[in-house]
Amino acid sequence: MSDERTPSPDQDILAEIQAEVAQDLEEERPPSGGPSYQVVGALVALVVGVGGALLAYGYGLGTLRRPGAGMWPFVVCIAITLMSVGLLVAGRRLEDSERFSRSSLLPAIGLVTFIGLALLMPVIGFEIPALLLCVVWLRFLGGESWRSTAITSVVTVAVFYFLFLYGLRIPLPHLF
Repeated sequence: MSDERTPSPDQDILAEIQAEVAQDLEEERPPSGGPSYQVVGALVALVVGVGGALLAYGYGLGTLRRPGAGMWPFVVCIAITLMSVGLLVAGRRLEDSERFSRSSLLPAIGLVTFIGLALLMPVIGFEIPALLLCVVWLRFLGGESWRSTAITSVVTVAVFYFLFLYGLRIPLPHLF
């Protein structure tokens, strides 16, 4: 009698399904970009981090007890900058990047709209630019339905409005 166990029919089906899924995922995966794409991605993120930190600093940092409008965006941008530097150092040895394609434009459009929020906020307040940002990100970049976009955008802006202005007492420019 042999010690080898014969796989059950259920195990055979499961293994077959797993193999099919793995093959489908491999076929759908975009072509690899290699280390140069890692470095380019890190440089783009570095520019975003430094540029965002400079914009956030312009809003005023305040103190930890009384944070200004730029405090938390500044902290996030410094984190982005530090991670970008880490990727620049390690990225030359990594192979898991994807080549740029049409879908690579989506984050760039998201970034441009976010910069638009930062530029419009001092002029017309927080509410309208934040609402427009949510609509663009959800409907046009995320492909959500108009109903979902409208509800999520209004609720998101309202939550952030109350969180920043009343919960954290951050002096954002606002209409109401």
